[in-house]
Amino acid sequence: MAKTGFTRRSLLKTGAAAAVASALPAPMIWAQEIKNITLRQFGTGVSNLNDVATRVKEDLGFTLEMTALDSDAVTQRAATQPDSFDIADIEYWICKKVWPTGNLQAMDTSKIANYDKIVGIFRSGKLTPESTIAQGTAPHSVGFVEGPGGTSFAKEETGWMTLIPTIYNADTLGIRPDLIGRPISSWTELLNPEFKGKASILDISSIGIMDMAMVCEAMGEITYGDKGNMTREEIDKTMAIFTEAKKNGQFRAFWKTFDESVNLMASGEVVIQSMWSPAITAVKSRGIPCVYQPLKEGYRSWGGGLGLSKSLTGMELDAAYEYINWYLSGWVGGYLMRQGYYSAVPETSKNFMSENEWGYWFEGKAATDVITSPTGDVLAQAGETRDGGSFYDRMGAVACWNAVMDENQYMVRKWNEFIAS
Repeated sequence: MAKTGFTRRSLLKTGAAAAVASALPAPMIWAQEIKNITLRQFGTGVSNLNDVATRVKEDLGFTLEMTALDSDAVTQRAATQPDSFDIADIEYWICKKVWPTGNLQAMDTSKIANYDKIVGIFRSGKLTPESTIAQGTAPHSVGFVEGPGGTSFAKEETGWMTLIPTIYNADTLGIRPDLIGRPISSWTELLNPEFKGKASILDISSIGIMDMAMVCEAMGEITYGDKGNMTREEIDKTMAIFTEAKKNGQFRAFWKTFDESVNLMASGEVVIQSMWSPAITAVKSRGIPCVYQPLKEGYRSWGGGLGLSKSLTGMELDAAYEYINWYLSGWVGGYLMRQGYYSAVPETSKNFMSENEWGYWFEGKAATDVITSPTGDVLAQAGETRDGGSFYDRMGAVACWNAVMDENQYMVRKWNEFIAS
């Protein structure tokens, strides 16, 4: 109906609608109309999940069409095709690139039922009042604008968000402990010649260079002013170290997609690499040992959220807000946390997890029974604990966030040279 020029609000103001409304309660009208709504969402495969779309249909009544792309394709689509989507499921570093295009609309936090329960990382930037804000593009730094037409990021909460946060994690290196056979405790191990031809990093420049920086700093080769906003000299030094390692045969591959990383690790072709939490889950679900290894230098973190197209209006905009509120109400959070992610509103997720699951995934406690993935695959046995411990242990040890640098264009050019070298 919104696509024909009518909105739920405008229609209800007409005489015809008034006649219908006298016979049917407004909620029933809404229930009938909402069945005809389709919202188009795109993002990475991390959170564009068929199970979520199915549950939306069951719980809310409308259709959610999902398209999964890699991070670079997500960025390009959000920046250049605002009429091709209704909801952009994107990371905060991507928001830094997309928001200046004007393709997204600011969201009114007064319409978000659980806004006050969103973790501090996305509001003040601090996990706890004593926390230090990590380097890079911290989510709160690009999370707010001054008002509905705001074009620049605000430094504090304003009531208008660029994205409503949904998902985040503390990332590290994945390893095959059965094939390595010794403890791994530092990012330096990624370039250890012992793993020549069996290491891998991801080929997404804005993320990959942060892993590189963690390695170079851990090696004592470079001390960065800000790993998330390097100078040209720091970029050159970083690329030189990794280009030399590449020419010496250190890397088996450079992956772009979730499935590629899973296959490299599950096959044993790679024993140490950049990885994402559900990729670890996918490898373990095949009965193959795989660890998301805590490292002494800390984690590289990221966060994502839902953004709305500037062209989204009327009843479809109402439906999008309803969807976002549903998203933060707990079911999705519980689903994501069973994959090793965190929900922006953890306390609602707790209602959709068993005491055993909550203790294992969030509190870092030993499992009291078998731990399974959302699809039922066994991930841990009773007595096992989560790699890295509790939520506060892991998110409290974040060294940097995925970032977009002032020298981004230069960095991307140097990254492409590295991949081609």
